[in-house]
Amino acid sequence: MRRRLLARALPAFVLLAAVAGPALAQEALTYQQPPAPIAEILDTKPTPSSSLSPDRTTLALFDRSNLPPIAELAEPMLRLGGYRINPRNNGQANSRVSWLTGLSFQPVAGGEARAVQLPANARFLSPSWSPDGSKVALLMDAPTGLELWVVDVATARATKLTEARVNATTGGAFDWLSDSAGLVVRLTPEGRGAAPDVSRPPSGPIVAESMGRVAPARTYQDLLSNAGDEALFDHYFTSQLTYVPINGRGARNLGAPAVYLGASSSPDGRYVLTTTAKRPYSYVVPASLFPAETRVIDLQGRMVHQVADLPLRDNIPTPFDAVAPGPRSVSWRADAPATLVWTEAQDGGDPRTASEVRDRVFMLAAPFSAQPTTLIDLNERYGGVVWGDADTAMVTSRWFNTRHETRYVIDPSNPGMGRVLLERNYQDQYNNPGFPLTEPNAQGFSVARFDANGRLLMTGPGATREGEYPFLAAMDLNTGQSERLWTSATGEYESIVGVLDDGARRLVTRRETKNDPANLFVRDLDAATTTALTAFTDPAPQLAGVSRQLITYTRADGVQLSGTLYLPAGYDKDRDGPLPLVMWAYPAEFTDAAVAGQVVDTANRFVRPGGSSHLFLLTQGYAVLDDPSMPIIGKDGAEPNDTYIEQLTASAEAAVNAVVEMGVADRDKIAVGGHSYGAFMTANLLAHTDLFRTGVARSGAYNRTLTPFGFQAEQRTYWEAPETYNEMSPFAFANRVNEPILLIHGEADDNSGTFPVQSERFYAALKGNGAQVRYVVLPLEAHGYRARESVGHTLWETVRWLDTYVKNAGPRAAQ
Repeated sequence: MRRRLLARALPAFVLLAAVAGPALAQEALTYQQPPAPIAEILDTKPTPSSSLSPDRTTLALFDRSNLPPIAELAEPMLRLGGYRINPRNNGQANSRVSWLTGLSFQPVAGGEARAVQLPANARFLSPSWSPDGSKVALLMDAPTGLELWVVDVATARATKLTEARVNATTGGAFDWLSDSAGLVVRLTPEGRGAAPDVSRPPSGPIVAESMGRVAPARTYQDLLSNAGDEALFDHYFTSQLTYVPINGRGARNLGAPAVYLGASSSPDGRYVLTTTAKRPYSYVVPASLFPAETRVIDLQGRMVHQVADLPLRDNIPTPFDAVAPGPRSVSWRADAPATLVWTEAQDGGDPRTASEVRDRVFMLAAPFSAQPTTLIDLNERYGGVVWGDADTAMVTSRWFNTRHETRYVIDPSNPGMGRVLLERNYQDQYNNPGFPLTEPNAQGFSVARFDANGRLLMTGPGATREGEYPFLAAMDLNTGQSERLWTSATGEYESIVGVLDDGARRLVTRRETKNDPANLFVRDLDAATTTALTAFTDPAPQLAGVSRQLITYTRADGVQLSGTLYLPAGYDKDRDGPLPLVMWAYPAEFTDAAVAGQVVDTANRFVRPGGSSHLFLLTQGYAVLDDPSMPIIGKDGAEPNDTYIEQLTASAEAAVNAVVEMGVADRDKIAVGGHSYGAFMTANLLAHTDLFRTGVARSGAYNRTLTPFGFQAEQRTYWEAPETYNEMSPFAFANRVNEPILLIHGEADDNSGTFPVQSERFYAALKGNGAQVRYVVLPLEAHGYRARESVGHTLWETVRWLDTYVKNAGPRAAQ
C-alpha cells in the first residue's frame, strides 16, 4: 500500500552499514553531533527575511525558525496525489514548511522597527500584503489546524479572522480582494467529520490496464494507489471557498465545497478564477494532471464562465517541450479589471509534430460572453507575460531543445501581432538583459514600471567575468537598446528590493560584500547616498577568515572551466603545503560550448554555509573546490549525454590538475561529492576514474533504467537510447568502484527520480562486489535534509568519512 501515515515517530536511529570489512548486520546509532564549531553555527538564529509594502512605506521583517527538531518531522504525514500533507493542520507536511516566528515593521523613512505582538511560541507562514499596504495576512499554526490572521501595520496589532479551518494542502489558501477589505479563503467544510477509516481489509485487487494507448509517465512521487487513498484525498483536499471580511462580519460561502487546486480574485474584485479537480482520479500522475475544471465565479459563488473542462492528462509526450492539449496557464490580466489570459498548444502539445505555431495566447474580457481574442501566436512554448499598460506588454517564449528564448513587445489594445524585441540563449549569463522591474498596482497585481520617457525599467543579475553586479536599466522598446541607470559598485553585491518613487530614483536595496552580511538600505540615485535600514550581523563569524578565489582552467577539448576555491582561515601555502581537498559539484547540460564556459566570480558575495553544506568542511582543515564546472555539451545537434562519461571525466581531470598545480591540494588526498545529480556524478567518477580517494553521494539516482521516460535534461526514453541510459548508470559499473563511497539518502525522498530504492540497490550492488561502502538512511527526511538531528548527523558522517579516507589515509595502493 503506497499510502503512508507516519502516525508515530520513528526511532531516533540511523541504519548503517559497517565502516570497513564485510557488512554482516546493521548497527543502531543515535544521532551524532558534528565537531566544533559546526554545531554552534547550525544553532545560530537565521537572519530575518524582508518584504516591501505595496505603498512603499514599510518593510516587513520576518524572523525565521531554525532547523526543526526531528520530532516535528515525525508528525503524521500523508502522501496523496503528489502532495505531502500534515493531517493535524490540513497544511503541507512539516518537511516542506519553513515556519516564520516573528514579525516587525521597519519604516522606510527611518526609525525603530515595531514588533508585532503574536501569541507565545507563535509560528506562521504565507504572509501576504493587502493591496493598499495597510495590512499583512498570514496563516497561524494552532493545535488543531491553521488560522487566518491579519496584522494592521499602523497599530502592529494582530487579529484572528477564522477558526482553525484553513485548508492549505495545495499551498496558497487565501487571496486578497482588490479593495483590501476582505479575502477569499479556502476552508475545510463546516462540520467535516473524522477522516475515513482506511484500515479495513481490501475488498479486491487493484487493477491497472492500458489497451494500446500510448501514455508514458515520468517517475512521479507520492501518488494515489488505492480506494483508501482516494477517500483520504477527498477528505483532506476538499475546501469550501469563503469570503472573509477583515472586520469579521458578513462572511459567506461561495458555492459548494470542491477539491480546489487554485483560486484567485480578479483585479476588480468581482470574480474568482478557480480550478477544481474531479474524478476519475489517477494512480499514475499527480493531482495537477487529474481531470479538472477551470471556471470563473462571482462573489456569490455563481458560475459565470467555464474556461476549460480538462480530461485526465496522463499521456503527455516525454520531450520537455511537450504540454497537454487544451487551455493552460490561465490567469488574470494584471492591468485590466477582469480579463482572462491563457494559452493553448496548436501542435497537439507534441513538439515532434511540425507546426508553424506552437502556442496561441488568448484573451477574454468580462462578461466573458464574446469569442476569445488571439493576443499572439508563438513558434515556441509560452513562457509568460509581463503586463505594463493599456498598449504595452512583454511576452516570453522558450524552446528547451535549443535553449532559445524570444521576447515580444505586444499592444494588448491591438492584439494579434507581436514584435520581436530580442532573442537569446537563456543559459547565456553574460548577455542577460534582465527582466522588467515590476511592482504591485493599486489592485495588488504586479505590473511593469516605466521611466519618465516611456522606457521599460529592467533589472538583472549583471553577470560578468569579475562577478555578478545587479543593475537597473531603461530599455527603449522601439530599438531594444538599454541605458544603465545604476549598477552595483565594484566589490559589492547590491540588488533591488523595491522602488520608492515614480521616477525610480530612490530604491530599497539589499547590499552585501565579501566581508559584510546582507543588509537593507535606501539608495538615492540622484544624491548618490545610502541610508541603512537594518544592521544584521554575521551569523557565522567563525568563518570570517576563510579565503576564496575563482580559479579558471581549460578542459582537454578546449572548453573553459572554473570553480570557487575556498581555503581554511589562517592557511598559508608556503607554510602549510597542500591540503586535503573536497570537490563538490553538479553537472549541467548545454548546447553551446561558449556559454558553458562562462565564468562568474563570487568575490563580492557574503558566503556562509547553512544546512548540511559541504563548506562546513573548511572548519576541519579541508580546502573546498566549490561548483567546479562539469558541463555536458551537445554540439552540432548531438545529444549531450551521448558523451557524458567522456566529458565528465575530462572536466574532473582538469579540475584536479588545476588545484594540484596551484600547490593547494595533494593529488593523493582529493575527494569528490555531490547531492542529487551531483551524487550521480560522484558515483560515475569513482566508477570510471581513479582521480579521487573517496566520494560522498547524497540522495542520488544510480540506475537510469529506473527512470526510463527521461531524467534531468535527458528527453529520450530508455527505448530510444538504451546505450546512453546504461552507460550513464554507475549501477552498471558497480564492480569498478574501487574507492570507498559514503551513501546518504532521506528515507522519505520526495524528488522525482531519486526514490530511496536507488541508493538501496546501489548499496547492494557495491556490497556484492566487495566495495568499501557505508549507507546512511535518514528517517523522515525528504530530498533535502531539514531536521537539526539529521543535518548534524550528516555532517558528522561526512567529516568522519573524509578524515578516515582522505585526511588520515596512507599512500594510495597501487591500482
